[in-house]
Amino acid sequence: MMDAVKRRWVPYLFLSPYMLFYVAFGLIPILFSFYVSLTSWNGIGKKSFVGLDNYAFLFNPDSYFFTSVGNTLLFVGVSLPLQMAFGLAIAALLYSKFVKWKAFFQLVNFLPYIVTPVAVGLMFNLLFDWQAGFVNKLLLEFGLIDEGIYWLGEPIYARIVIVLMLFWKGFGYTMIFYLAGLANIPKDLHEAAAVDGATGMKSFWTITLPLLRPVTTFVAITGIIGGFQLLEEPMLLLGGAGMGSASAVIGGPERCCLTTVWNMYDTAFGSTTRYGLGAAIAYGLCLIIALFSFIGTKFYREDT
Repeated sequence: MMDAVKRRWVPYLFLSPYMLFYVAFGLIPILFSFYVSLTSWNGIGKKSFVGLDNYAFLFNPDSYFFTSVGNTLLFVGVSLPLQMAFGLAIAALLYSKFVKWKAFFQLVNFLPYIVTPVAVGLMFNLLFDWQAGFVNKLLLEFGLIDEGIYWLGEPIYARIVIVLMLFWKGFGYTMIFYLAGLANIPKDLHEAAAVDGATGMKSFWTITLPLLRPVTTFVAITGIIGGFQLLEEPMLLLGGAGMGSASAVIGGPERCCLTTVWNMYDTAFGSTTRYGLGAAIAYGLCLIIALFSFIGTKFYREDT
């Protein structure tokens, strides 16, 4: 009897270190941050309980919450389809028999994804600098413009730069998944289609693309979730938190590039240090990500 009881508790004994770390560094911070979201606190003084006032303030235009959510959706909605289309095209090209040194080109295309966000932000800041940037010099050299474009000082241009940056960093990620998806498609299907007279493009649209639907769904949902966590790249690109900004306004000119996480960071740790409101923004973001995760899980199960 005692041996049976000991055997039953042995798994919990091995799990106890993980559970202790989870409770200490996961569960307790989550519960504490939720409590903070119900208070008015600057991180030093006494907490004042305000209930749901912080969550109600998210609907106030001064919170910039929905502005930041709209900006994030715009960046993801434009850059993610480009990443997926280009990633699929590169994956199909690398999977074909016409390309040699496939492993080398896979590595080269995937490298941008593993570059640190700090390096990406600084690199694009140098590329699109108004006076000394390589992009302006190249456009001037070819006579496409008469004077340098203030890429990071105009809302439309700043958003274009953010989209290009996200596209450059993310298409290698989608390429890897599409390569794995292409490798799992039976070659017999394409051979049978060729026997029936289907061309390569028709075979791609009728066989390859439908069978890649689970991969497409997965890449789209993970891309949306990852896009809502965007912070370091636009912050370093446009400045903020004393980083030598291209704009005096947090989030770029007219806050056109203010992402949800950047808004949360600036609210909680910027000049105002409003921890309670910052925590409320974080939980609002959590609900948005949870919604997309739920939708993605539903579609992914239907596809598989």
